[in-house]
This record gives sequence, structure tokens and C-alpha cells, in this order.
Amino acid sequence: MPVKAPDFTIGIEEEYLLVDKDSFDLAPAPEALMEECKSELQDQVSPEFLDCQIEIGTRVCQNVGEAREDLKRLRSTVARVAGRYNLAPIASSCHPFSDWRDQRHTDKDRYNALSDVLGGVARRMLICGMHVHVGIENREMRIDIMNQLSYFLPHLLALSGSSPFWQGDDTGLSCYRLTVFDNLPRTGLPQVMDSWGQWERSVEALRMLGVIEDSSKIWWDLRPSSKFPTLETRICDVSPRLETTLSLAAMNQALARMLYRLQTKNQRWRLYDNFLIKENRWRAQRYGTTEGLIDFGRREIVPLADLMRELQELIAEDMVVFKSTEAVENAVAIAENGNAAQDQRKVLQASLDAGKDQKEAMRDVVKFLTEEFHADL
Repeated sequence: MPVKAPDFTIGIEEEYLLVDKDSFDLAPAPEALMEECKSELQDQVSPEFLDCQIEIGTRVCQNVGEAREDLKRLRSTVARVAGRYNLAPIASSCHPFSDWRDQRHTDKDRYNALSDVLGGVARRMLICGMHVHVGIENREMRIDIMNQLSYFLPHLLALSGSSPFWQGDDTGLSCYRLTVFDNLPRTGLPQVMDSWGQWERSVEALRMLGVIEDSSKIWWDLRPSSKFPTLETRICDVSPRLETTLSLAAMNQALARMLYRLQTKNQRWRLYDNFLIKENRWRAQRYGTTEGLIDFGRREIVPLADLMRELQELIAEDMVVFKSTEAVENAVAIAENGNAAQDQRKVLQASLDAGKDQKEAMRDVVKFLTEEFHADL
């Protein structure tokens, strides 16, 4: 019996930071704020590890058109409710100047236990990410596509970079978030798995020892979801602009379907050793869109914009199916024009050139991020 084609539905999760509208410092979410958000959004909103964070998740969507409407509603609601408390959300993976030492984790059993297990590593987790779920019902196919999709994770990371600053300093990186997150155990690129059975046995080995409760504590850049029949891409920084989030989701969805199409023709994307893919991961983390990634087939470093145009051709059929041509074209434009990390650096430099000191200029960056959050709503 032929294997049923996956639905390739998508779901998007985003984590936001809350800032005071006057000072642009991080601020904790009042309990009443969370209650109001929950009354309007139900289980599509939740607290996060730190009390200055809030997380949202879309419904299951067929394409980015559906996801756009749901994400607009979620972002708009969080911003409106937060505004009643003189707060504003920003979708940036690191706050440009706040100190992690001043933050407190949310007082819930789950987060208290996480803090105990991870110690000082957890206390530095002043970071936000964006996750994309792609529906792939067949378990063996989920593993097979995971193995191949790993190759493209650096491309997605390069497009998404939004965390150039840490505690008031320019780190020189496009994505500083991963330097914090990678200190956790069970992070980084996924291991190549032979089958769903190997994945289950690996998870069970740690679960039986009491090291983890379930696979949700495996924090790879890409993993089979612990809750849903999906592949969950977790490598991306959260994006200040809604349309960037949608472009990254569209790329995930179309790439997964492209790899499935190869499978139906008894073909597959070549599997490269993680040692090589990690080099591209680092280049994406360090340089974002500016210095290119390694094309291992050609054995040369190629500008990201050229690679994205090649990917656009590879997934042309899939873009049409999901009506995501415009979203993918936006991803190509980001590769050509720069990502959110570069945008923030431009704001900082403009403020410094205008005679402001470093502290004032950093506040201008956060103000810019509050504006970007609303730009596509």
C-alpha cells in the first residue's frame, strides 16, 4: 500500500519580550496581563521561562495565508493588552541592553524544576526563539525528512538573525542567542537517525534513567515534536516583523514538501556530516546574510542571495501548491538586503551619528523594535 502524502500543515510559535514603554527596559508581565491574554486567546498564549517573556502559538494552518491572519490576531492582542499596563512586546531574540542578572524566572513548577536542573545556565536564558511545525503524519518519513532538512537549517538561521546585541554591547554576531542556548544539554544539530525506532530507543534510554521526562527536553535545532505529528524547526531567531516569520515558515513548509517529492522519485538530498553543516551554522550565526554559506557540492562559499535564488527554483512547484510565492520572494529579498540584526545596527549607528550616547542609542534600538512589531499588523 502506498504511503499517504503528508498534509504539510504548519504551526508557528513565537516568544516575545515585554518592555516598559517609557524606559524600554525589560519588565515582568503582571499576572493580570497574562489572565487577560488567556481570556482572549485561551491556550494560544502562555508564560515563558522568564517573567518578562510571553509565548504565542498559531492554530494548525494549511498555508502562510492562514497563518498570517492568526499571527496578526495573536500579535495584535498581546500588544493591545500589554499597552494597558504601559508595556510593549518586542520580537527580538535578545534585548539589546538589559542584564540577565536582573531577571527572574516564572514561579511555576515546570520552570522551578528547569532552573534547579540547569543551574547557572538557565539563569542566562534571556533569549527568545521562533519554532515552525510542519505536519508529517508518517513517523518514518518524519525521520527521513529530518535527516535531509538539517542541511538547510543554516540558511534559515542566516535569514532570521535578530540578536546582535547583548547587555549593551555589539557582539559582532548576527545571532547571539545560540551562544546562550547552546550551553544547554541536548542542543545543536539533530543526529542522523536510521528510523523512528532508533529515535524512540534513544529517548527511552534517557527517560528510563530519569535524565529527561520526555522528548520535549531534547532541544535540537530540528526535532520530531513531542506533542504533535510534526517536524519542529527550532533554529531561528524570533523576527521583529511578522512577514519575516511567515517567510521562514513558508520556506520550512516548501522545503519539506520538496524533499518528500524527491522521495517519491526514489531520490534524496545528499546527507552531509554534521561537522560540515556546523560550519555553515556558525557562518550563519556569525555573519547572517553578509558573508555567504559553503556550497559543499561546489566546494566554495556562495553569497546567501544566490543560494536563496537556487532554493527558490527548487521549491517553485511547492510554493504554488501552498500559495507562498510572495513569502518566499520576501525571504530572497532578506538575503539580498539584510536581516533584522543589520537593521538594528543601522538604527544604532544613526543614533550615534546624531550625537546620542551609547545608552540613548540602545534605547532607540528598542523603540525601533516596538515599532517593527506592529509594522505588518
